[in-house]
Amino acid sequence: MKAAKTFPALLEAFFTDWLMKERQVSSNTIASYRDTFRLLLRYFKEHFNKCPSNIALQDLTASVITNFLHYLEKQRGNKPRSRNIRLAAIKSFFHYIAFEDPTHAELIQHVLAVPSKRWHRRLVSFLSPGETEALIAAIDKTNKAGRRDYALLLLAPQTGLRVSELIGLKCKDVVFGKGVYLHCQGKGRKERCVPLSKSTANVLKVWMKERNGEPDDPIFTNARGHVLSRDGVAYILKKYVKRAVQTCPSLRTKRVSPHVLRHTNAVNLLRAGVDQATIALWLGHESVDTTQIYLHADIAYKEKILSKFAGSKVRSIKFRPDDQLLAFLNSL
Repeated sequence: MKAAKTFPALLEAFFTDWLMKERQVSSNTIASYRDTFRLLLRYFKEHFNKCPSNIALQDLTASVITNFLHYLEKQRGNKPRSRNIRLAAIKSFFHYIAFEDPTHAELIQHVLAVPSKRWHRRLVSFLSPGETEALIAAIDKTNKAGRRDYALLLLAPQTGLRVSELIGLKCKDVVFGKGVYLHCQGKGRKERCVPLSKSTANVLKVWMKERNGEPDDPIFTNARGHVLSRDGVAYILKKYVKRAVQTCPSLRTKRVSPHVLRHTNAVNLLRAGVDQATIALWLGHESVDTTQIYLHADIAYKEKILSKFAGSKVRSIKFRPDDQLLAFLNSL
């Protein structure tokens, strides 16, 4: 009879055999799942005084997982979305156990039944054309770092690339010809091409000439010549937003992150009359439904739709219920 695997052995096999070999998930997914289990193991050490090697699968009950998620929210200040991401990683592990060691069926069923937490979906934030112009104008292009930032922050809202896609761009990913476009790899290793406007292409061409990198070298690097990090891009953006506030006060009330520049691109496409399916392809969305958030966020788009009906002379008809019970229900 095959001996049951221990929790440490199952967790190691989950990463090496399942995620890396079978599923071939991205490095970002591996990192996210890794961080989840790091936090979980530290939680066991702090609250149960158990080292990772001493944890048994039976210790990971639904109540323990729920308390861990509560700890993430209350002690570490995680938002519901982050909490749900951690829960998804744990559930993925238990789905793996269901195939690998189904003798724990009852435990697995209870953990998989732990519900995700509902969260309030806020309207996405984006920059107006004036705010984008103020941000770009705040960049000092008299030095090399400024010229790099100019190309970076001009590229981001025009292409709508994710920050991971921006910093992952290599010199060979820019294709110059009649039409200049970027070749990038997004979530789930999905590849797509994004065209560049003539002005943005010219700025990028000048920067790449100054950058003078090999085909496999990153386009955007830090002061030490290494690939820019996510935090590095956020720092650069924050610096210029602080400057741009002087000429564009509306930026003071906005929390501008690299992802806001991606939202800006989507809203600009929407206002230009581009259909949702095309926007989804442009941004590399898994589903057209994801693009719906921009319809809700852009009041100018809604006003444009409303204006089409403003001149309508359709006669309004008020419904009058013919029954007291209907009248009562309608009054509720």
